[in-house]
Amino acid sequence: MAVVFVTVVPLGTETPSVSKYVAGVERILRDSGLKHELTGMGTIIEGDLDAILPVLRKMHEQPFSEGVRRVSTSIRIDDRRDKAGSIEGKVRSVKEKLGE
Repeated sequence: MAVVFVTVVPLGTETPSVSKYVAGVERILRDSGLKHELTGMGTIIEGDLDAILPVLRKMHEQPFSEGVRRVSTSIRIDDRRDKAGSIEGKVRSVKEKLGE
């Protein structure tokens, strides 16, 4: 199972605020049914990579459909195949090492 961190940034918008574009991207992700977690700096997605990649493309395209002329999308993929991983498992592992 893959864990993906994605940030979709519309460039050259009318205001410095991009939350309306983030909301549009979030709607796509919610409609996909993929497990995900919205953060203040991006979104974490968990699932099968073959299911995630087409959704990432739709997320990247969304701001263009709202009139944005340039979009920068950053994607980090952690695809561990020797054992099942999860968003919660990654956090839990670090907390255990901190003694929490």
